[in-house]
Amino acid sequence: MIIGIPKEIKIDEHRVALPPSGVREFAGRGHSVFVQSGAGEGSGFPDQEYQASGAEMLGSAAEVWSRAEMIIKVKEPQGSELDYLHSDMVLFTYLHLAAEAQLTEALLRAGVTGIAYETVEDDAGRLPLLEPMSEVAGRMATQVVSHYLERHRGGRGMLLGGVPGVVPAHVVILGAGTVGANAAKIALGMGARVTLLDINLDRLRYLDDVMDGKLTTLYSNHINITKSIRAADALIGSVLIAGARAPMLVTRDMLPLMNDGSVIVDVAVDQGGCVETTRPTTHSDPTFVIDGVLHYGVANMPGAVPRTSSLALANATLPYALQIADLGPATALAGNPALLKGLNAFGGQCTHPAVADTFDLDYVEPRRALEQGELEAMLTL
Repeated sequence: MIIGIPKEIKIDEHRVALPPSGVREFAGRGHSVFVQSGAGEGSGFPDQEYQASGAEMLGSAAEVWSRAEMIIKVKEPQGSELDYLHSDMVLFTYLHLAAEAQLTEALLRAGVTGIAYETVEDDAGRLPLLEPMSEVAGRMATQVVSHYLERHRGGRGMLLGGVPGVVPAHVVILGAGTVGANAAKIALGMGARVTLLDINLDRLRYLDDVMDGKLTTLYSNHINITKSIRAADALIGSVLIAGARAPMLVTRDMLPLMNDGSVIVDVAVDQGGCVETTRPTTHSDPTFVIDGVLHYGVANMPGAVPRTSSLALANATLPYALQIADLGPATALAGNPALLKGLNAFGGQCTHPAVADTFDLDYVEPRRALEQGELEAMLTL
């Protein structure tokens, strides 16, 4: 198979989908890898390392997109990339379609086989290709909170962990998944008071146990959320429903309950956000203030630490990408239930229920879509 690695063009995105070590794996199995020149520079991987690993460097994105059978990316295709989509292409990347109406329409119109990292799900309900970036984003979220609580950054002027004789900052975290757990771990390590809310009591029991009872856990409902944000110096939104838009847990009318100079970091912003007043921002212009509350809505937080993030992401995605390349997309999808759950679009059909529900589209079960595709291929022979 011919693999294409274009340079990411989302604003302030410096990650790369495949480091040179990953290229070597593909090349060693007889696959061709085209990498756009400069694609790895933001993560500290120069073109020479790719060439030494067996990649062929191409000068433009158009060449990579047109010559590749499978495009592997980090972020969803941007507006200028939509014209590159075509029916013979496998697109393997984060898609976040529930928050991207234009992209959803473009994928279906082009007939792309779109496999979304964030909806690949194993038998245990884990999201293995989302997990590494969730780990990064969760740990970064607490660092961001600490940074923006400083007075000259617009915050309340609080040290996250306080000092002896002075109360530490209170961090409220909505969602106890990978992002929330990592945010809590770092916040506790920095000495903050932490309240973690979720609807999964087993998850709360587990985190209470592994964090030695150092955090406060609450069942997530409107009353507990309202009480918690009244006392919060910082709020981290980390709620996820796989493939769907994030639920709106903090509404516009709740915002005045928070203290002036408090900080909101809505990690769920790439799925629409769980705070009504958040909107996507960039690393270059990351914050805005509403009702005295500082909002941070960067939708690609791990892009700020691209070398760590690129390596962590490839560690998780590479086995799946190799399987697609070795077996072909249809066989790989049919034989791997986890990968099949990642199929969001196939042959012009929407194959993820949450995406179909979001945009009122007809939903086709992934395995049925594959069978229809095989039948159509046979009829054209």
